[in-house]
Amino acid sequence: MTFHLALQPLLALVAGILILAMPKMLNYIVAAYLIVFGLIGLFG
Repeated sequence: MTFHLALQPLLALVAGILILAMPKMLNYIVAAYLIVFGLIGLFG
């Protein structure tokens, strides 16, 4: 349980940095972010 709480802010930070670095990839980054959190919610 603690692992998931630490994983989400880290992934959010990485996604934010990627969006700043590559704004044209916004759709793909947001989609990957949502898929990862959906999988964590289902299986975590």
